[in-house]
Amino acid sequence: MQVKMTVEELRDYLAKEFPQAYAPGKPNTIVSVGPGTAVVHFTAGERHLRPGGTVSGPTMMGVADGAIYVAILAAIGPVALAVTTSFTCNFLSKPGPGDLVCEVKILKLGKRLVVAEASIRGINDAEPAAHVVATYSIPPR
Repeated sequence: MQVKMTVEELRDYLAKEFPQAYAPGKPNTIVSVGPGTAVVHFTAGERHLRPGGTVSGPTMMGVADGAIYVAILAAIGPVALAVTTSFTCNFLSKPGPGDLVCEVKILKLGKRLVVAEASIRGINDAEPAAHVVATYSIPPR
């Protein structure tokens, strides 16, 4: 699997397409991409916490969905309408308040479908807080 978009190209593209999430100063930062992989850092704020001080499940799911999208774009190029068709999230432990790291691996890259998995952990945690498996549909080109 080749890398068709660099970190810098992805940052520019996503800041334009999704400024609420990827523009400078927003919560998502693309750390790295590789053949079929991506790492995204998420800066969690007060609004991302649930009672008890842990990052909320919906926040972690959104981080994983976005990070998988980053890995897919890195592999196929700027295809804006690649969309999630299936998403399964298993919560394994609760991360404390603070930033998250999401590591993605593409398991299967086909012509129309992509299957990927993501692991989310607190920035200071060794063990994952959540594991995600998702399928995306790639529009015909």
